[in-house]
Amino acid sequence: MRPFILAETNWKTIREQHVEVAILPWGATEAHNFHLPYATDVLEADAIAAASARLAWERGAKVMVLPTIPFGVNTGQADIKLDINLNPSTQLAILRDIVAVLHRQGIKKLLVLNSHGGNDFKPMLRELGLQFPEMFLLTCNWFQAVDRRQFFDTPGDHADEMETSLLLHLRPDLVLPLSEAGEGREKKSKLRGIREGWAWSERQWSMVTEDTGIGNPIAATKEKGAFFLGAAARQIAELLVELAAVEVQDRYEP
Repeated sequence: MRPFILAETNWKTIREQHVEVAILPWGATEAHNFHLPYATDVLEADAIAAASARLAWERGAKVMVLPTIPFGVNTGQADIKLDINLNPSTQLAILRDIVAVLHRQGIKKLLVLNSHGGNDFKPMLRELGLQFPEMFLLTCNWFQAVDRRQFFDTPGDHADEMETSLLLHLRPDLVLPLSEAGEGREKKSKLRGIREGWAWSERQWSMVTEDTGIGNPIAATKEKGAFFLGAAARQIAELLVELAAVEVQDRYEP
């Protein structure tokens, strides 16, 4: 039993346990090229949350990892078979109920640990911050916690070298041989503003990629995955330690 993982602990322990920070991992259920499982974002969220929480716990931070939400925003993938979509309004409703529980029970700090590029919790936390002003609500994308260019050669953002390396490290039994993976070639927008990043429109997945991947996974290795996971976990653990220590009403420098 890991005392910082809610799903593994019990009422005998929990009723006496002080919790300073709740961690809510949030993933997605979607196709990841031909070779990775639909649960890729969930498996990554579970692993990163647990590794980060363990490091923070060992430094005295009283953190608690909530069960990972397995469905995310997949509005641009409506025609991809069994990609399960939650609309942002549904996410907000779920998140509001969870925040209400934490608020009622005196757990004033929540980190939403995002594991899916289609999720965007910032506007939701803005709204919930008005409703629960005593709460300190944060979100972070674990995949942006460290510079992936230090670990991986091929750029991408979905079922790419990075995600494939992580799954080779975490669950190699669920990864098909890389010879069966698609190249993850992304078709670029005809609009210059979108290509340059200062304009945005949701990617229509079937128009953008033929194999549901963005980024070639061929150079992935389990060693790269282990190194990246460790670096991301250390970075997020530092955030958790600082979050546990800070006073909600005194969290800015003078």
